[in-house]
Amino acid sequence: METTSNNITTPNYSKFSGFLKLTKFRLGSLVVFSAIITYFTVAKEVNVNAIFAICIGGLFVTSAANGFNQIIEKDLDRLMDRTKQRPMPTGVLSDREAFIFCSFFGITGTILLWVFTNPLCGILGFISIILYAVVYTPLKRITPFSVFVGAFPGALPTLIGAVAATEGFGKISFFAFLLFMIQFVWQFPHFWALAWFNNEDYAKAGFHLLPSKGGKDDSSKFQILIYSVFLLITSILPFVFHFVGIISVSVCIICGIALLLQAYNFYRLPTDAYAKKLFLVTLVYLPVVQLALMTKS
Repeated sequence: METTSNNITTPNYSKFSGFLKLTKFRLGSLVVFSAIITYFTVAKEVNVNAIFAICIGGLFVTSAANGFNQIIEKDLDRLMDRTKQRPMPTGVLSDREAFIFCSFFGITGTILLWVFTNPLCGILGFISIILYAVVYTPLKRITPFSVFVGAFPGALPTLIGAVAATEGFGKISFFAFLLFMIQFVWQFPHFWALAWFNNEDYAKAGFHLLPSKGGKDDSSKFQILIYSVFLLITSILPFVFHFVGIISVSVCIICGIALLLQAYNFYRLPTDAYAKKLFLVTLVYLPVVQLALMTKS
């Protein structure tokens, strides 16, 4: 590594690695996992074309959204320790290279979802890019409400997976809406825990990502606890409306209580260490709950 005059080290990774980092591939893979699991949860018959479109098209759409976000925020990313080595602030990729790459991925991903599943999937994929890059990204420096806005594109992959299981133009069933709501509500304790132990770094770029403009205050930790309660309640609704059985809802309740207990521990002792523990619990929570709901047992 070489240090430049503006205290940003020049990374020794290639342009290919730069494009891969631009996509946030690991995050994109988790997003696609949610979409695929939801597809299998809703689908009555498995369609190979739909699975292909969700995997490739969904990954492309997510990669485009992540990439556009980094293009827009490249100057702000230079200010934060966790982002200053990204390909945009370091100059590994130029604005033109990144824009062409993200545009290709966004257009291709939207077309794949539209053609190989149904038009509504393509529309939802395109909307997720716009909401994340054009709406959520600039709001991060204006209001904590940005997290609420960002939760929509964050949960849309679940809805895309469910809609892909329908025929014709595509439709959103009530069961699909409930699955969407679980991932939507889950994002608040998940992301706020992350924002808590990264708050000082985010502040360097002027981001307001905790629920209170006061940052690490009583209001923020209370809202993290309350949304953990909401998540437990929301995860039970598929059982209440007879979409899943007792085993599925039991797993949801056990996972929800485990997450709630960790959120309560954090509420009592609001340290970065407890915020990291809560964040890790949320990472385990979502795939386990989604797999449990998929069984419908």
